Amino acid sequence: MTGVYAQYFQKSKVFLYPLLNLQKGIDYVPEQTYIAWDKLYHSSDLKFLCLYTAKKTDKKFIDFQNKHLKFHPLLETYLKLDDNTHIYIFDYNSFRHDHKSFVKGEYSKFKKDTKIIILNFFGSVGNIATYVKSFLDPKAYHEEYAEALDVELNIIETVWELCSSPDLKKETLFNKIPEELEIFKNISISLDKI
Repeated sequence: MTGVYAQYFQKSKVFLYPLLNLQKGIDYVPEQTYIAWDKLYHSSDLKFLCLYTAKKTDKKFIDFQNKHLKFHPLLETYLKLDDNTHIYIFDYNSFRHDHKSFVKGEYSKFKKDTKIIILNFFGSVGNIATYVKSFLDPKAYHEEYAEALDVELNIIETVWELCSSPDLKKETLFNKIPEELEIFKNISISLDKI
């Protein structure tokens, strides 16, 4: 490792996107990912949102959607916000423990199988792979981080995690909620009261 990575990055893109089991280097990756949608989904709803931008006439993107997204076993909802903006909403209930650990910034507490999926996604070569490995297995890297940050080892051990918690505001989509989803949400709320 050449140093500590200190800048903020979209944590859901690193820790949750690999759980879709889409191959790294695939033609299209989300422009952004989220775990909440303002006034629609809270982080406790266990959703994972992928925002893609591509023209509706882009045959390559249409093929990508048909092959990798439209029939994905975790897919809950697909929305086209406009001609170029697509939102895929995945249900992460099967990753309940890991999703909750993610929200708390406790990446080292992910289940072993989840860590394997993430590590396989990033591979074993390069800085990103090394950083991700250190985030998932901090104990093995505490001494390196203490040295890089020029602090006592016990300080690093007390903090334990080597990656900051997600910024829940940055992990929230603030786009206007489409009318069809607003209607569905209102129906759901009404049914809950019955």
